[in-house]
Amino acid sequence: MSETKKQHHPAQSQFEAYFRRGTELLHEGQAAQAAPLLQKAYELEPEHVDTAVNLSGAYILTNKFRQAVPILEALASRYPDNPAIWTNLGAAYLGNPVLAEDEDQRKAIAAFEQALTLDPIAPHVAYNIGLIYRDRHEKEQAIAWFQRALQANPQDRDARRLIDQLSQPSDPAPLV
Repeated sequence: MSETKKQHHPAQSQFEAYFRRGTELLHEGQAAQAAPLLQKAYELEPEHVDTAVNLSGAYILTNKFRQAVPILEALASRYPDNPAIWTNLGAAYLGNPVLAEDEDQRKAIAAFEQALTLDPIAPHVAYNIGLIYRDRHEKEQAIAWFQRALQANPQDRDARRLIDQLSQPSDPAPLV
């Protein structure tokens, strides 16, 4: 009797267990619990694309933006045609929008625009660019991006509300 089953190495079984459970936790919205498992899987198989994407996503969701950036930059250079990688990279570059500096915002916009070049209706990407321009007080740019978000998703109430808000004339400064 010959054995035709492929033998698994212990490291491969460990990798699969970490990856599977980490991914389940991530999909259940438990990014903080997912991150350490995905980190272990990533250490065992750093070339595994889904592990790297999921780990970077867990880092972004737990506000560990700077830890996500090098993983995503490496992925973007190896897989430049993957819009999800560019979307995550934009989010990682931006980090906390309130604290984002000009350079972070510019890098985020460039990554988000690359995602849209690859997938013109990538979910939430045009909306995120609109938010950046709103935070930069560049009203016309923000409105244009929120309008593009509505083209991708006509049901996007937030984009519609922000267009309405930004389209309102500004209150003139009171005369003293």
